[in-house]
Amino acid sequence: MPLLLPFLPAFIAGALAVLVFHQSALGLLHLVGLTPRTPFVLGGVPPLGVPQLLSLMFWGGVWGLALLPLLRPLGDARCWLRGLVLGALGPTLVSWFVVAPLKGLPLAGGWQPAAMATGLIVNAAWGLGLVALLRLAQRAGIPGG
Repeated sequence: MPLLLPFLPAFIAGALAVLVFHQSALGLLHLVGLTPRTPFVLGGVPPLGVPQLLSLMFWGGVWGLALLPLLRPLGDARCWLRGLVLGALGPTLVSWFVVAPLKGLPLAGGWQPAAMATGLIVNAAWGLGLVALLRLAQRAGIPGG
């Protein structure tokens, strides 16, 4: 377990960034009519029936682990830009070109501008949230933060 301890904050930050930043951005986009998708969906996701929100949080944690080395040093002002760009592009491109075909969905949200913008915006918000939470963990002296 001690070997995993430095990575735990990145996973938790990624998961919490989904809950707070990603889903809030989705809620705002839904509120202004850009997307029909709603935040905080608890319906089950096939094949295991895990609530969608928990699935998103899990994958947010995995992405937090994946992006952690690319966001260092966290004290660098450029980490905010890296979080924004990597958050917007990494998860979005994987969703468009890997996950969608595996689920039998059209590539890139069917090339619909509003759907494409939604993915980029909510994932950019997630990336900024990831940086914010990692910096908060770092300031709190949490190992790996």
